[in-house]
Amino acid sequence: MRVALLLLPLCAAGCVGTAVSVVKAPFQVAGKAVDLATTSQAEADRNYGRRMRQNEAREGKERREWADKCHGHPDRDGCDAYHGYVAADHR
Repeated sequence: MRVALLLLPLCAAGCVGTAVSVVKAPFQVAGKAVDLATTSQAEADRNYGRRMRQNEAREGKERREWADKCHGHPDRDGCDAYHGYVAADHR
């Protein structure tokens, strides 16, 4: 009987740890879901920077194509000034 009483705290400690884990699990899952569903400021800044680099690359490509078409031939149709895409803040 004494051995059983001595082992009881050891068994109870394991049960308490498991019970705490079971109780905490739904909150941890809910917190993870909220993290996945929201966009942090760092993520928003990174996405904005990526979008701006893509827009600037598009503008650069269109300007190079325009320059190649109009180089040495300013009298061609559409060669008076560049009227293509201009990268700007398109949030």
